[in-house]
Amino acid sequence: MSFIDDDFLLDSEQAKRLYHDYAADMPIIDYHCHLPPAQVGKNKQFRNLYEVWLAGDHYKWRAMRTNGVDERYCTGDASDWEKFQKWCETVPYTLRNPLYHWTHLELRKPFGITDRLLSGDNAKQTWDQCNALLATPEFSARGLMQKARVKLVCTTDDPIDDLRHHQAVAADDSFSTAMLPTWRPDRAMAVEDATQYNAYLERLSAAADMTIYSFVDLRDALRKRHNYFHDNGCRLSDHGLETVFADDYTEEQISRIFAKVRGGSELSADEIRQFQSAMLIEFALMDHEKGWVQQFHIGAIRNNNPRLFRSLGPDTGFDSIGDHCYAKPLAKFLGKLDDQNQLAKTIIYNLNPRDNEVIGTMIGNFQDGSAPGKIQFGSGWWFLDQMDGMTRQIESLSQLGLLSRFVGMLTDSRSFLSYSRHEYFRRILCRILGRDMASGLVPDDLAMVGSMVRDISFNNARDYFPFDVPE
Repeated sequence: MSFIDDDFLLDSEQAKRLYHDYAADMPIIDYHCHLPPAQVGKNKQFRNLYEVWLAGDHYKWRAMRTNGVDERYCTGDASDWEKFQKWCETVPYTLRNPLYHWTHLELRKPFGITDRLLSGDNAKQTWDQCNALLATPEFSARGLMQKARVKLVCTTDDPIDDLRHHQAVAADDSFSTAMLPTWRPDRAMAVEDATQYNAYLERLSAAADMTIYSFVDLRDALRKRHNYFHDNGCRLSDHGLETVFADDYTEEQISRIFAKVRGGSELSADEIRQFQSAMLIEFALMDHEKGWVQQFHIGAIRNNNPRLFRSLGPDTGFDSIGDHCYAKPLAKFLGKLDDQNQLAKTIIYNLNPRDNEVIGTMIGNFQDGSAPGKIQFGSGWWFLDQMDGMTRQIESLSQLGLLSRFVGMLTDSRSFLSYSRHEYFRRILCRILGRDMASGLVPDDLAMVGSMVRDISFNNARDYFPFDVPE
């Protein structure tokens, strides 16, 4: 029997009222995700539960490998059913891992499965039951989004992407959920490998319809694509960084560095940092000019297993939390922009929980009264989007900033079943605030605290981001 009922995680009467009366029915703005735009544009109908639930899910692959499951059943040539069976056999061993909660939340919504704890013994029953639903129009990519009451999603897109699927969704009046692109220009500053970088620049040249010879050309090409993204509804950027780059540089130095890498020569470590520092500033200036929100995901170290990276490629479950010290360069970067009155609205996500208080205090340095919560401490991300990680982020933000102005949760996911993470977050938020009400730490006033819950669940994001949310 499933242990996730209507009052899951809600351990006080106040928490139950907050969740059921103020949070549960709020719609979703998923302002950062990795959904494949083509699957939304074409309204993909999923073949089976593996395709919608396990394919590409490196969280599950990590757990399966740890449980002794051969790679053939993770990323290899086993059948979809065999891979699903191995995942079900692993699920009982994920107790106290967030995967256990997520799994049963996702079976509950949208599939309505509440009568079992997933295991190898009931894998076939679950497979058949879910596959029958997935064959219906209500469980297509768009159907799943509408079931979750998603008003708007922002995908993650490279400057060279043509955005045709975003255009198709925007032109389709029959679909009530908006899908907007997000500018993710990481590869435009990835000069660590000259060969790969130059290959990328050729694709950027084609997308911008211009030849890139110089740093000025690069900037012009990126600005053309930035304009194109804006014309297609983009209002957010995102950067995935191990650390923050804020080295001093001159225009002449950056031009020389670019000429060197464009000629195929490898750069020194100092040159790489200087170039990436310059690019972060250039991107930030573009965002400010357009009135966009910029996001910085800081602290992941990726592809740590060389052997498996060579055979499986990136995003297959071999990334982890880094331990960079970036408080001073982050302050320098934000300060340089603020000093020129060119600091856009900014969301900062840390992956190492030791940095919660660093970010919680850093954002206060650059609030300027121009907008509520202009600089945001982003929600628990990746390895931290679980109960402890989200709780610690909420506690740090509460103590050091204004939780009431927080723009809330996102999925950061490639899966159309991950909207349960919004439910998970809302339950945790109501659990925390309900305990505070019961213990007298905040007023036992449901209307007052409930209004805050609604804001964090949806209203703050609706009001913070410069896009129109469908009714």
